[in-house]
Amino acid sequence: MKWWKGFLAALILLVVGAITVGGMRDKAPPAVEVQLGKVKRAGISRTVTSAGKVQPATTVKISSNLSGDLTELLVKQGDVVKKGQVLGRIDRRKFEAAAKQAQAAVSAARSDVQASQVDVDRTTANYKRVEALVGKGMASQAELEVARADRDGSTARIAAVRDRAAQAVARFEESQNDLAQTTLVAPIDGTVIETSREVGERVRGSDFSEDVVMTIAALASMEVRIEVGEHEVVHLKNGQRSDVKVDALEGQTFEGAVTEVAQKATIRQPNTEAETTTFPVTVALTARPPGVLPGMNAEVKVVAESRESALVVPIQAVTVRPESQLSDRPASVEGGALQAPKKTEAFAKVVFVVDQENKARIRRVRTGISSDTDIEILEGLVEGDRIIEGPYRTLAKDLKEGDAVEESKPGDRKGPGRGPGRRG
Repeated sequence: MKWWKGFLAALILLVVGAITVGGMRDKAPPAVEVQLGKVKRAGISRTVTSAGKVQPATTVKISSNLSGDLTELLVKQGDVVKKGQVLGRIDRRKFEAAAKQAQAAVSAARSDVQASQVDVDRTTANYKRVEALVGKGMASQAELEVARADRDGSTARIAAVRDRAAQAVARFEESQNDLAQTTLVAPIDGTVIETSREVGERVRGSDFSEDVVMTIAALASMEVRIEVGEHEVVHLKNGQRSDVKVDALEGQTFEGAVTEVAQKATIRQPNTEAETTTFPVTVALTARPPGVLPGMNAEVKVVAESRESALVVPIQAVTVRPESQLSDRPASVEGGALQAPKKTEAFAKVVFVVDQENKARIRRVRTGISSDTDIEILEGLVEGDRIIEGPYRTLAKDLKEGDAVEESKPGDRKGPGRGPGRRG
């Protein structure tokens, strides 16, 4: 009886084990919790964002080509000035004396011209008289030659005197110009943003270096200069609409437009691992925002390209997979034999679509422009397709073709980088 009871217990254990193993084998893996969405049509814009500083569109440095003491300074920093307004004066006594000397030289030269003209008239009349006498046989040919030489000599002398008179006039005009430059005037309408000299200081004029007395800026026209990377500058051109936010004015956005895209790159730390290549881009504000001053930090968002009605998906829904994992990968065949595998494996952009059986299907896509949140789909999806939007880790690594999925509840959604069922 003991062996019969042992045999029955072993048989029961065997049957229970078989049922357990069979149940585990037939049980499907649990569905992956995901965030779902749909392909939709919407407007989308490609934007280029960068930071820069606000500066006046026009800035003029006021200096002088003359050296002298600054005797008057009629404006101060912050004053609004008009074009042609007197800003200051340099000691003009030396230049007034030079102008008077030049004017006297002009008067003397003109007197010389008049005297020379009298001599020309006299020698010309004498030549004509001798020429008439020769015709009547009352004067010799030698006398005629002497009269001709006197006439030609007086004509040459007056030409030289006139040249010296022209030089004297030019020196007088130069002295007058120097005298005028002792008065500093505003070349534009604007605001004095800096004064570099005080009354009594010496201004040193030079054609080789600039001794700035003050700086005037046209604050009515403001702009922001930003640096844009080489992969983004290709999308920019003059006239594109821009949104400008000034750090000091929180919550406000101002309208602007691209006015200049540099054609030469700015290369920093060349020939090193930290080398960067950027292009300066100027964005002009449509109007000067109240309270904005030169030097303030600003963020610029340029609308480089827009689509009014495009197929879009959230940007995080597009991920990549190796070509080797895609069923529709193209075969590389040359000469009837497969090419050797590349050292670097190619990747394709994909989106996971949910079919009628709630299974994930990889769909190869071709993308267009992207905004901060969405990306345009040119090929691979149709409007209304159910797609998987997240979590990020699930899309990037864990999810595979054919995996069963179910939509996670709003309260169960994990943050970026967390897969389903994982706790931080």
